[in-house]
Amino acid sequence: MDLVTPGVGLIFWQTVTFLIVLGLLAAFVWKPIMEALRAREGFIEDSLSAAENAKKDIEKLKNDNEYLMQEARLERDKMLKEAAELANKIKEDAKDETSKITAKMIEDAKAVIQAEKSSALNEVKGLVADLSLDVAEKVLRKKLEEKKAQEDLVEEFIKDIKVN
Repeated sequence: MDLVTPGVGLIFWQTVTFLIVLGLLAAFVWKPIMEALRAREGFIEDSLSAAENAKKDIEKLKNDNEYLMQEARLERDKMLKEAAELANKIKEDAKDETSKITAKMIEDAKAVIQAEKSSALNEVKGLVADLSLDVAEKVLRKKLEEKKAQEDLVEEFIKDIKVN
């Protein structure tokens, strides 16, 4: 078992060497490592803080974006409503204008029909008058072929004439 158990001198020198290495590490290496760890810890805290701020900014931007989208929807709905109202107004104006034009065309047509009717009636009256004159002429010729009938007719006209 001697092989497995170390000697007192070996333990002494290993302890002395360990303490020297520990002293050197503490004097020269420990401070820079601790400063690096503190700097790293500060960087991590700053990064976490920046990430939290970025998260808040993103949330704020998201809320602002949602608000802008809501405003855009309202504006779109308003514009669509105005466009529909304008379309209805244009349609109503077109109906009114069409009604006016139709009424004017009907009036013009009635006037033309009345004018044609009057013209036709005048033409018929003229034809009736011509026919009446022709018939009267033939009847008078037939009646006035006799001299006595002519004299009676002249006397009758003379009686009808009044002298003032």
